[in-house]
Amino acid sequence: MWSVVRRKIASEGSNASSNLGQSLHKLRPTASTTRSYTAASKETLIRGRGSKHVRNFSRHILPGVPVSSKPMREVAGLLQKDSPLRMWSRSFSSDNGDLVEAVVPYMGESITDGTLAAFLKKPGDSVQVDEPIAQVETDKVTIDVASPEAGVIQKFVAKEGDTVEPGTRIAVISKSADGVTHVAPSEEKKSVKDTPKPSAPAEKDVMAKQKSTVESAAVKEKPKAPSPAPSRTTATEPILPPKERERRVPMTRLRKRVATRLKDSQNTFALLTTFNEVDMTNLMKLRSDYKDAFVEKHGVKLGFMSGFVKAAVSGLQNQPIINAVIDGDDIIYRDYIDISIAVGTPKGLVVPVIRNADQMNFADIEKEINSLAKKANDGTISIDEMAGGSFTISNGGVYGSLLSTPIINPPQSAILGMHSIVSRPMVVGGNVVPRPMMYIALTYDHRLIDGREAVFFLRRIKDVVEDPRRLLLDI
Repeated sequence: MWSVVRRKIASEGSNASSNLGQSLHKLRPTASTTRSYTAASKETLIRGRGSKHVRNFSRHILPGVPVSSKPMREVAGLLQKDSPLRMWSRSFSSDNGDLVEAVVPYMGESITDGTLAAFLKKPGDSVQVDEPIAQVETDKVTIDVASPEAGVIQKFVAKEGDTVEPGTRIAVISKSADGVTHVAPSEEKKSVKDTPKPSAPAEKDVMAKQKSTVESAAVKEKPKAPSPAPSRTTATEPILPPKERERRVPMTRLRKRVATRLKDSQNTFALLTTFNEVDMTNLMKLRSDYKDAFVEKHGVKLGFMSGFVKAAVSGLQNQPIINAVIDGDDIIYRDYIDISIAVGTPKGLVVPVIRNADQMNFADIEKEINSLAKKANDGTISIDEMAGGSFTISNGGVYGSLLSTPIINPPQSAILGMHSIVSRPMVVGGNVVPRPMMYIALTYDHRLIDGREAVFFLRRIKDVVEDPRRLLLDI
């Protein structure tokens, strides 16, 4: 009798378990189906183990269970641990909306990621709205990550040196100071005191075991043979400095980008450099005669760069091939002149662009150069201010360079190098007189530009700088 009852109960239990498994398998979402059941309550994410689509559920509908607003843990209790439905929840803010996240902002159309360079704040610090809390270094510029709300930094969820993308979480910020918990020193001492200490007999047993282990190890250890004396260093062996005197520092993203572009330039272009020298007497006299009146009217100092930019514009107009570029099997002629100015900053070399330089006068060029140089040194220059450019001028003379062969800035076809002004003896009218002279260099892509055009271009630079009146007369 009892055996019949047991068999009946067992068969009914297995049927019930099978029916429950089938109902759960029917509920299992597929990878191509998207369903959403929502109501106004805490957001929970549910998905199948093999599903790539995430559904939003607020109150859960199960077979035979009415819609209810039970707490999350009660609904989770209805599912078995090995159920095909896996469930978890992630809150982007606390229940009272106290927590907010600081994320990496959009960094530009051509920038996909960056390196988290440094945190400007610490957990527990107070921040204001739009106050920078971290800096992300990209291939071109450094971008600030700002706080979306005023509050207190609760924690950082990324580390310095991590590669981050737009939208990556950096920090969690509490709108109120309650979100940050600090452990008082007294509590730490209390927790140390509350740690139970082993009893005295137990301590004796442990010490005895350790002592016996050490003694047995000493008995088993055999005396080692004396090591041979080190051989003397021969005269042919180089004596290298110890590794302790070397430092290995990872390259910044800007430095890696500059290195890659310069090496690509050498590998792609047929680089050739031609030189000339310029007598700076007349340009220096022009600057000396009108510098005070120039500052009084335009509010900016008159420098040499504006004169060389105007000379480069005149040369590019006379030799349009210098302003062109190779694109596959075609040559692209640019009907605009955007002059890039190489600026050295503490973080690396940047090349801001003077747009439509052919439409500017001396004052406009000086103002634009000063504005771009200040932004570059402050690290606030934008991507748009460095994009493009049809010709580059690099002034190594500010650092004392006497002569150099500059490297082309892709995708341009030529670059002009300026150098330091040195007083040298020159023959003028049959007499040897001292003159302030500057060497100038033009590196160009010989695949596109022949030596004739390159020399004519550099000769035009020389003529205009030595006699600025040519610009007025257009000769």
